[in-house]
Amino acid sequence: MSGDTPTELPTEDELGQMSRDELVKLGLKMDGVELVHYEDKWPVKGTRAEKRAERTVALWFLIAALGGVAFLAAFLFWPWQYEPPTSDRHLLYSLYNPIIGITLGIAILGLGVGALLYTKKFIPDELAVQQRHDGPSAQVDQATVLAELADAGERSTLGRRSLIKKTAGLGAGVFGLGVLAVPLGGLLKNPWKDSDSSKSLWHTAWKPENGEKVYLRRHTGKFHEVELVRPEDLEAGGFETVFPFRESERNNEEALVHAIKSADGPVMLIRLRPGQPVVKRAGQEDFNYGDFYAYSKICTHLGCPTSLYEQQTGLLLCPCHQSQFDVFHYAKPRFGPATRALPQLPITVDEDGYLIARGDFIEAVGPAFWERKS
Repeated sequence: MSGDTPTELPTEDELGQMSRDELVKLGLKMDGVELVHYEDKWPVKGTRAEKRAERTVALWFLIAALGGVAFLAAFLFWPWQYEPPTSDRHLLYSLYNPIIGITLGIAILGLGVGALLYTKKFIPDELAVQQRHDGPSAQVDQATVLAELADAGERSTLGRRSLIKKTAGLGAGVFGLGVLAVPLGGLLKNPWKDSDSSKSLWHTAWKPENGEKVYLRRHTGKFHEVELVRPEDLEAGGFETVFPFRESERNNEEALVHAIKSADGPVMLIRLRPGQPVVKRAGQEDFNYGDFYAYSKICTHLGCPTSLYEQQTGLLLCPCHQSQFDVFHYAKPRFGPATRALPQLPITVDEDGYLIARGDFIEAVGPAFWERKS
């Protein structure tokens, strides 16, 4: 070490008997630290101005806590499901994102301003100069450093300001809950709730209900526009993304939008070239209609869209993590982190010549979840 190191260091017994102030002075001297300037913000304790400053800081932490509570309440209970402009609840739906953004911003702002004000109003102004030194720390150094840290906490006056500690803890705690709610809130779904309905993890919007046909519908960019698909609409080697449609949804704007935006609804409809050799999955030999094959667009790795198709090689590519699925071999994974084939949708043509789904997928689409066996 360098600096004004004492020639005689205290023994362990002497260290145990020294006060914190004495340890601090010894540590500063051993580390070659010179305290050039030190000014306590409140040399006279307990004044009205000091209490007023403490209440101001506490107020900002309380604002952070209230903002965090409001964010949690809005995130969990505010109406977030789509409402068309003609609905009386469209205004509430349209305010969902602004509300959670504003309340989360208030929580962050309250914590930030509270911390800045506390530093400005209560942390003493201190200027110290220290000489650099090399080498490991001895036991005496460890003892003095601990004393210096404890002394810094004492001089910050935080220990005796219970109001600020409580409100800061409240604000940070509620904010922490809000931070956890954002990534976790959208992931918590019970796969067994309504397990026979299309809203569960086991089924999709392609599941027939009440004996109604489920057509393959292309998306034209207009949610209210319905355009069904015929076999002659797709050239050999071509493909497009299709979505489920029922006649009962034709004039239902909410249902039409939901079908396009549903996470498990997109399907890749692919027309192979005539004579292309294909290996079909056991038990799914009749899921195709001629050269037409329909596979879930949701990657079985992490749910990205497998939207890139190479008609020469028959590979479907996921652009997120480069998984590749072989359409000529029942969409079996060929490369990348995905380990399961893409689920195949059974399709056929109705009496009017439109492509329809013969039923839902026979396995859950998308990434794995705990209750899934494969």
